[in-house]
Amino acid sequence: MFGQQQRSNILRCRVRPFMSVASQLTAFKGKYFSARAVQCSGSSVLSVFNLSPTSRSLSMSFPSSLSTAAPPAAHVIGSDAEALEVARALAGRFAEEASVRDRERRLPVAELDEFSASGLWAITVPKAYGGAGVSYVTVAEVIKLVSAADPSLGQIPQNHLGVLDILLQTGTEEQKRHYFGKALAGYRFGNAFSESKSKNAGAFQTRIRFDGEHAVLDGEKFYCTGALFAHIVPVSGVNEQNQVFIAFVERDNPGLTIIDNWDGFGQRTTASGGAVLKAVRVPSSAVIPAHRAFDEPTAHGPISQIIQAAVDTGIAHGAFEETLKHARLARPWIDSKQDFGWQDPFSIAAIGDLQWRLHGTDAILAKAGQAIDHALAEPSEASVAQASVIVAQAKVLSAQIALLASTQLFELAGTRSVLGKLNLDRYWRNARTHTLHDPARWKYHLIGNQVLNGIAPPRHAWN
Repeated sequence: MFGQQQRSNILRCRVRPFMSVASQLTAFKGKYFSARAVQCSGSSVLSVFNLSPTSRSLSMSFPSSLSTAAPPAAHVIGSDAEALEVARALAGRFAEEASVRDRERRLPVAELDEFSASGLWAITVPKAYGGAGVSYVTVAEVIKLVSAADPSLGQIPQNHLGVLDILLQTGTEEQKRHYFGKALAGYRFGNAFSESKSKNAGAFQTRIRFDGEHAVLDGEKFYCTGALFAHIVPVSGVNEQNQVFIAFVERDNPGLTIIDNWDGFGQRTTASGGAVLKAVRVPSSAVIPAHRAFDEPTAHGPISQIIQAAVDTGIAHGAFEETLKHARLARPWIDSKQDFGWQDPFSIAAIGDLQWRLHGTDAILAKAGQAIDHALAEPSEASVAQASVIVAQAKVLSAQIALLASTQLFELAGTRSVLGKLNLDRYWRNARTHTLHDPARWKYHLIGNQVLNGIAPPRHAWN
């Protein structure tokens, strides 16, 4: 029996592909741990889930596919209008238990299965490869809609969508047909890009070396959003010349271990933990030269960034809707001489201030999507720089409104809004956490340097 102090215990098990996830977990009932893990030798996944040592209750959050079986066939979306229609429908369902998932840190397993099966994860696949090739105005709107319901679900596909663009820029025709086909079939790409111990966000210590017809990767990763839920995990590594490559690693690769150790106070169910690679061996045909993505003017940086801005804008919308609901129920302040909180003139003015800021952010987000679409249609130094600058503006405004709306929620809803049962603090926690992606202070510099000095932003994934 364990004491009150947290411990980590690793149980090794072999996943049986013909058993449901629920059946496989039944064997663990009656066990209780404060912090432990299950490593499944069939899929090399190290998953940490929450169990209570005092209540002896079992509460597991598990990947949807512990075996590496192909996902159910996904729907293929055919147009921008259909993508938006599907996103609105999903957002309504995702919102229903978003607060519970956050409170219990319950990983959104079923929701992600529905999300990727809907076809929304493949909407950027070009028409030439069987996809809808929707506009980035639509992509941003889809992510915003989902993030308003649950920003963890909105964030998880970010790197999946980014990888599809790198594939388009640097992959061979054979690689494009193969991996775009996987995306259309419902496969989820996670990511093992960032490293917590490297010099900066763009520096990688993970090494890739080529050995005949194979490549071998060794290293450690963190902030691996989506990897725990993925069927394929793209991994970044550098060669001896410090050139960045991305390898598409099957999740059952024996050298890949994914660790669910993300414990951030916000975006709690993104499973943005770590990954360890020990002699991960993949065919050379599963590797793309990501360093070439910026040899010529491309919109990859703005594409990566607009999704981040869309998540923050979605958080703001979710917080604003909660504010309206609770402000209408709030009691009026004693000096207002009003009968209801919604008659309070200062509350009315504050709501008006939030509304115009939110609409302004929506407008610049859409304009950023248009700038990306233009840069994709007519790539040039000027069009790509313009897209980076406008997306940076969207990033600044979305961060501001997400933090403001999630704070004003409490001011306008009143003291009862801090009650734990409401869990309204999740909006601020999510906003504060996610807006730390790519610091806004550098976006101001990027914008000002272009406007004042005519200096185009550096081309990389963070611009």
